[in-house]
Amino acid sequence: MSLLFSPLTLRKLTFRNRVFLSPMCQYSSEDGLPNDWHFVHLGARAQGGAALVMVEATAVTPAGRISPNDSGIWSDAHAAAFQPIARFVRSQGAVAGIQLSHAGRKASVDTPFRASRPLGPSEGGWQPEAPSPIPFAADHATPREMSLTEMDALVEAFRAAARRAHAAGFEVVELHFAHGYLLHEFLSPLSNRRGDEYGGSLENRMRLPLRVAAAVREAWPADLPVFIRISATDWAEGGLDLAQSLVLAARLKALGVDLIDCSSGGLVADAKIPLGPGYQTPFAAAIRREIGIPTSTVGLITDPAQAEHILVTGQADVVSLGREMLRDPYWPLHAAAALGADIEWPIQYRRAKTR
Repeated sequence: MSLLFSPLTLRKLTFRNRVFLSPMCQYSSEDGLPNDWHFVHLGARAQGGAALVMVEATAVTPAGRISPNDSGIWSDAHAAAFQPIARFVRSQGAVAGIQLSHAGRKASVDTPFRASRPLGPSEGGWQPEAPSPIPFAADHATPREMSLTEMDALVEAFRAAARRAHAAGFEVVELHFAHGYLLHEFLSPLSNRRGDEYGGSLENRMRLPLRVAAAVREAWPADLPVFIRISATDWAEGGLDLAQSLVLAARLKALGVDLIDCSSGGLVADAKIPLGPGYQTPFAAAIRREIGIPTSTVGLITDPAQAEHILVTGQADVVSLGREMLRDPYWPLHAAAALGADIEWPIQYRRAKTR
């Protein structure tokens, strides 16, 4: 029996296997609204056998978008637009999930399809907001330092977004504490230089992210899981590291978070990241072992045997795939065959299951 294709239960929710679609920005929304592209993109991965199909980083406020073409869920109209997508994903036996996000100082940039350059107000951009007025890179705008009132409003924006996500039919909500976006910016001493109770010590730097997590856990149904994606290290001297991430993970577990989705980097433009197969699995393994909370690992996982090995050796409970699932929406079906696991295909495609 393949562990990769064994079920996983978190709270009342059972995932059919341990292959999750990692949230990946599509930069294809207008005013934050999903459309036919999102329906086909996400629906195909549900047909392809993924256990969890996670919507890309979805902004809880308009200013929280990375680009003007990012997904959003700051109104009931956005929730209504997501309903048919979530419904179709569930109809294919997958769990529908959504990642809630605020881009912080990395907001207001053009899409990667063009130049990924910062956009000014005359080009449809806006001034980013952040814990401290420190730009992401030399060519980026200096963000506005958030006030205490704005931070209170942010907590409520995440709470409201979680409620809308549930109304839209999602069964998993993930909070984006990674990749240099706003809540990661609060966590890292490289981007958070505040002199109040939200800056300085790790306890202070965790304060706003933990408030957000508590608000979402309270708003989200008690029988459904909440995930957090973290950057376990900044890969930069003086930044967030694994030791601090272990403390964070323990606090999140105490709040009722159900899984830590372990990524890394993204906070500073000049980080030296040692890319390679499985380069992030040690973070998931350490948090799983030391904190006793389920973890997901992600990053350059491409081979079924590699994914199986990660789980069998106890490095993580789940494998999340990004680019590999862009290359092959049916990766789980093909991986199951390679590992000798017999899993269901969509009934319309069963004639192709055996050659």
